[in-house]
Amino acid sequence: MKNTVLGLCLGLIMAFAQAGDVLSLKAGHPQTYVVKKGDTLWTISGMFLNDPWFWPELWYYNPQVENPHLIYSGDVLKLTWVDGKPVLVRNGADNSVVKLTPQMRISDINDAIPTIPLDVIAPFLTRGRVVSDAELEQAPYVLAGKRGNIVAGAGDQVLGRGDFSGNETYGVYRRGQVYKDPISGEVLGVEATDIGTANLLATEKDVATLTLNRSTQEIRRADRFLPMELRHLHASFEPKAPVESSNGFIIAVEGGLTQIGSLDVVTLNLGDRDKLEAGNVLAIYSRGEVVTDPITNERIKAPDVRSGVLMVFRSFERVSYALVLKAEQPLKVGDLVKNP
Repeated sequence: MKNTVLGLCLGLIMAFAQAGDVLSLKAGHPQTYVVKKGDTLWTISGMFLNDPWFWPELWYYNPQVENPHLIYSGDVLKLTWVDGKPVLVRNGADNSVVKLTPQMRISDINDAIPTIPLDVIAPFLTRGRVVSDAELEQAPYVLAGKRGNIVAGAGDQVLGRGDFSGNETYGVYRRGQVYKDPISGEVLGVEATDIGTANLLATEKDVATLTLNRSTQEIRRADRFLPMELRHLHASFEPKAPVESSNGFIIAVEGGLTQIGSLDVVTLNLGDRDKLEAGNVLAIYSRGEVVTDPITNERIKAPDVRSGVLMVFRSFERVSYALVLKAEQPLKVGDLVKNP
């Protein structure tokens, strides 16, 4: 469906770091760039800035524009200077440089360039969940296939047992890994692995009949039903430092990999209670090695080394999901994360 979207008003403005310095432009940055399909605001900003997470400073905010961050394939961006400040402008049709102003634009909003690669994180935005152990244990469960079979898939009917009141659509989940804090040992939550969706057909006391309309793997007895969350996939995130100083760890990686790289999804031991929210950017640090001093025989720990950047895209009470945006060396579970 086509949507009427107010055109963007972009510009590169002064951004002040802690010491009051201006944005650091990247050496060798282009003077012009044509936006292409597959670009993200992050990758475009990375062409101009040493620290792409400052892109909200890069894109000029105009209160008259509903969403100043909507840009599209084919837009031509040009870096220039106005009143002593670097600004990003768009070439006009006559090849003259014009500063962007609010205007009407007819375009499919889904064609807008997203902040980060949405295809990577979409399953975690719409279906990934972290719940408490009690919440999972108290959820209704798969009793059996309608014909008594022990496994089922999309198109099959299954019997469920438990409290199905108040909802007609359920996600089907399997207990995944238990997240624990690497320092305190506190249980932070349980991964509920999405394996399907089901619609409620009928109930009799605590036994229900459901039809499976989607499955990613065989659905078995004792798999759990959780009410579907009404979540929408948003292309727009606002990268920024956390409100408070954040110090945590990467505690898991999607797929159980031993090494982590760019565009991998990781789990952090930080969440809502730490005032972490979607869009927060954190630096990743690899722990320094412990070496023996050849003179004193003391065990000395080398400094932690900054090795990447990630952005939180979904947070829960005690944990959060984040996308690794930059990995300067192989990362691993146990690496530290801190304010950038």
